Amino acid sequence: MRRLIAAMKKEVLLLIRDRIGLSILFVMPMVLITVMTLIQDAAFSNINEDGVPVVFINNDNDTLGNRIEEGLKNAEMVKFFDEVDGQKATPESARSAIKEGQFLVGVIIPKGATEAVEDNVLNIVAESMGMEEEGEVAGTKTAEIKLIIDPVASKSFVISISSQLREFISAVKTQIMFETFKGEIAEMLPEEPKGGKSKYAGQQVILYDQEFASTLVGEIAPGAVQHNVPAWTIFSLFFIVIPLVGSIMREKTEGSVFRFHTIPTSYLLQTNAKVIVYIGVCMIQFLLMLAIGLFLMPILGMDKLMLGNSYIGIFIIALASSMAATGYGVLVGALAATQQQGAILGSLSILVLSALGGIWIPTYVMPDVMRMISHFSPLNWSLDGFYGLFLRGEGLMEILPQVGLLVCFFIICLALATYLNKLKRKV
Repeated sequence: MRRLIAAMKKEVLLLIRDRIGLSILFVMPMVLITVMTLIQDAAFSNINEDGVPVVFINNDNDTLGNRIEEGLKNAEMVKFFDEVDGQKATPESARSAIKEGQFLVGVIIPKGATEAVEDNVLNIVAESMGMEEEGEVAGTKTAEIKLIIDPVASKSFVISISSQLREFISAVKTQIMFETFKGEIAEMLPEEPKGGKSKYAGQQVILYDQEFASTLVGEIAPGAVQHNVPAWTIFSLFFIVIPLVGSIMREKTEGSVFRFHTIPTSYLLQTNAKVIVYIGVCMIQFLLMLAIGLFLMPILGMDKLMLGNSYIGIFIIALASSMAATGYGVLVGALAATQQQGAILGSLSILVLSALGGIWIPTYVMPDVMRMISHFSPLNWSLDGFYGLFLRGEGLMEILPQVGLLVCFFIICLALATYLNKLKRKV
């Protein structure tokens, strides 16, 4: 035990003496997590609060055009415009403004669009009431609603706008159909209902509601803070590989490893001391990242990080992630022959694992093959555990599979590092 404490003291002294490296180890992750959250929160706010800028040209000036205009004005995800540079928008000015990046989408309702819908409805009503043979069917007309799209616009935005337009058109078409049926029936049965209007007209039969699959009280919608704080915290934890590999490489180049061989201590004891110290560093990093989400983000005008219902679960998944990150650093140190090799191998491998694990891009937008590969990234296991706690309201029992994978990864890395060290000593 005394030997382990002495080895740990040596590691702590080495860390404290490298003040620049220590400051980078703590300050850079804090800056990274703050900047990335601010950037993504600004993007989310632009979409969710201000809305997607849409320019609208209503050449119909009738039921359909007016209904679509009213719907777009009230849509939360749309920031409505019908002017370009202070002038009433035209197809030409809208196209030019979209090309310059002033708007993401332009909607043009052609003249006679409502009339085309009415004619189409009359044909349907006539067919339903058996009036086709009497020659009372109107000629079919079509109206083309044009969307002008900025190439930089996300496909999901375009699909959302198109879906809303179809919803408005369907509502107008249903309204016209109801009124036409009512008129035809009134001609055959001239008695009107009491009050002169049907109580079913305009009644909304189907309502919509949404909820989050979470047990968290209040079911708060996840935002940039809830996603970015755990994601970039994990990235920072695994970047402990760089200073850890540097420490291992310095011991090799300075001859400390050879001096250790003259001391009656095992390689495993030396490694354990290093692992314990760097796990402690990772946990301090984790606490700093939580402090940013809890205290700094609200000061900067963003949401406060919601920790969920299981504090013990947060501690366990953080500890398991720190163990996995430290174990991986020891393995990289055993694989590398020089400090340059260790730094390059460690940094590049962490970047790849973080990209595969959903740190950079959410796994649900990845292709199927990449989504399957992402399940082999330890960063994905850690991220999934934190998401379960922070977003889904899960407890310790639900995240035990992720904790088990991280601990197994830690054990495998240490076992491989020990084997490689013995192999090199024989050579």
